[in-house]
Amino acid sequence: MIRPLPAQHVAQGGFIVHTRGRGFSDITAQVADALGASHVQLGMAHVFTAHTSCSLLLGENADPAVGRDLERWFARAVPDGDPLFEHDAEGPDDMPAHVRSILTGVSLVVPVHGGKLQLGTWQGIYLWEHRLDPHQRKVTVTVLGH
Repeated sequence: MIRPLPAQHVAQGGFIVHTRGRGFSDITAQVADALGASHVQLGMAHVFTAHTSCSLLLGENADPAVGRDLERWFARAVPDGDPLFEHDAEGPDDMPAHVRSILTGVSLVVPVHGGKLQLGTWQGIYLWEHRLDPHQRKVTVTVLGH
């Protein structure tokens, strides 16, 4: 049975991710730090990035081949320089980065219990940079709970 509890606490913080270009940055520890600073024991953590050419995802955190496989799949599905795309103001990876971001999303919600993120055994939180060049990406973590 679920017992309703009012959300008595809201906290918000954030951090910057310095990407090395296209690829994954594991941000699980930074999100966990933001959660710890909130002192919320039971609730949810909302993770958001305010960018249109990177995304957030929950993914396999044990085998780096998973990220390489995802990159290869997206390279086939949304190739750089595809003549289909009109928008290329910042280069051949511009519109493909936007498509990749839209398909994978810019926010996540993770349950919190006992002051800890309730991730699965092999789950990590990643910022996925879709541009070829390095960028600075802002991530906001909003924690609601009790």
